[in-house]
Parts: sequence; C-alpha cells; structure tokens
Amino acid sequence: MAATHGPAPGERFDLAAGNVQKPAMVPITLPHRLILIRHGETDWNREGRLQGGQDIPLNDLGRRQAAEAAERLKTFAPDYAGLDYIGSPMQRARETMDILRATLSLEPGAYRLDDRLKELTFGSWEGYTWRDIRKAEREQAQLRERDKWSFVPPGGESYGMLAERIRPVLEALSRETVIVSHGGVARAVLALVGAVPPAKASMVEIWQGKILVVAGGRADWI
Repeated sequence: MAATHGPAPGERFDLAAGNVQKPAMVPITLPHRLILIRHGETDWNREGRLQGGQDIPLNDLGRRQAAEAAERLKTFAPDYAGLDYIGSPMQRARETMDILRATLSLEPGAYRLDDRLKELTFGSWEGYTWRDIRKAEREQAQLRERDKWSFVPPGGESYGMLAERIRPVLEALSRETVIVSHGGVARAVLALVGAVPPAKASMVEIWQGKILVVAGGRADWI
C-alpha cells in the first residue's frame, strides 16, 4: 500500500552484525552512491492489492509523488544531470521516471530500462489484498509470515530469487546511478549491500515520493 507519511529525517539502515545474515548472502560493495526511487502510488497501492507483475499506471497522487522525488533529488544531488538513470520497464516505474526527468528538465527518454528491475512477482496472488489471501489460503499466508525472504507464492518468486535477479545489475554499476523501480526491488537491494539482514529487509517500508540513498553498506532516507 502507499504510505501516507514518511520516514523520520535522516532515517538510516545500519549494517547488521555478520552472524545475523545468511552465509550465502555475500554483501555487494558498491563503488559509487546508489539512489533508489520507488514508483509513485497506483490505485492498487491505495486499495492494498498485490501488483507484482501487473502493469498498473500511476494515479494522481502517484504523479505528484514522482515530482516530489525529483525536487528532493535536485536538492540532494545538484549534479543530477550527470548521473546514470536506469528504470524498471513496468508502466508505473516508467511514468515515475518520465515525470522525474521532466521535472528536472532532463532529456526525455535518455535513460535505460532493465527487465531485471521489475517488481517481485506474486503469481496467482496478484490482484488480491493480504486480507483476501489470509482468508483464502491461510496456511500459505502463515508460511510467508514465518519467512518472507524465502517464501515463494504460488506461481511467483521469493525475495531471495528477486535478489539474485538484480544482483548482476548492481555489480555492473560503474558510476553514481539513479534507479527508479519498486518496493520489492529496494528491499532486495538493502539486503544485497548488507544494510539490513534479509529477513528484516523483506519487511522494510519503502516510501513513495522519497529517495533512498545507498552507500558504503548503509542506506539513508532523503
């Protein structure tokens, strides 16, 4: 669902103790700062429906949130015109990127799209609310609550699978980059860089209209 408020100013995710993190999750060291922006609100966000792989457009609030993120970026990174920009090809992320760039007076379309940055897929659960799922598939919902990072919805993918999907994207970054994508992708990035243990990363709130700056194994809200 879309957030109605935001993180505390300067809220930070600190590097977790090594014994909390699963041995297989070797943190990626990013050579440059990474700026993550979640797409703005959609009607499905507002209704609490699982979007996943469904191509849902922004609503009016979502478009305002995209412009708000641009203003935050302008203040935080005055050299924004020289950054690399990569986006998810899903409609809600593309709309957010286009509004962001228009607000910043950057060349339209002068950014890359990467299929690996698509949202976590929920398979047959997409279109339903969590309340629906808990009523219709109680046992599966309980399994997910016990291990959100590793749980695979029927026909979908786990956060662990998503992390491995986007790992090569992060490893290929060669300069400071703005990524416009999804909440699930941002959570996976937090785990991949070691800012939050995987189990906790799957439950982190990712705000719309804000920017999340990842650097040196830390992540801060701007």
